[in-house]
Amino acid sequence: MTLRRPDPKEHDPYYSLYTDKAPKGDILQAMEDEMGVTIDLLSDLRQEQETFRYAPGKWNLREVVGHLIDVEWCFTYRGLCFARTDPASRPGFDQDLWADTAKWGDRPLAEVLKVFGEVRRASLAMFRTFDDEEWARSGVANEVAFTVRSMPYILVGHEIHHRNVILERYLPTPEAS
Repeated sequence: MTLRRPDPKEHDPYYSLYTDKAPKGDILQAMEDEMGVTIDLLSDLRQEQETFRYAPGKWNLREVVGHLIDVEWCFTYRGLCFARTDPASRPGFDQDLWADTAKWGDRPLAEVLKVFGEVRRASLAMFRTFDDEEWARSGVANEVAFTVRSMPYILVGHEIHHRNVILERYLPTPEAS
């Protein structure tokens, strides 16, 4: 099933930053493909690369991937709630607070990447159960309406966004030269 790309009115305008980066075609296949690209890119790095911060206060690579995981959990859960017509509004979240308390930076990158792959595969398994009616449903998160259909586009674009930052700012690190 190829989902129609969400209209900008189907999510908070901020998220166009991500939906615009999502590739054309089957978004669920793109979720699977992009996961592989990210995991391949970050596999087999040295510890110095895993813990490198390009500026004070910025996340290291372990924390960046942990952030991808946290966002995936959050947006997949939102999608499930909206698909099931749960009327409750979902709260926003503080990504920096989550990153600080999750302690992704304390885990080896290989472990964090394994979790990322497992979470993405679980998201795909759930999304692949949705029919046209479920994809068209909507709900409120952080005081803004989102369609279920917007969720995989946001997730893929978010991953691509952070992978571009990784390529520009983390790889190669000075330690890799």
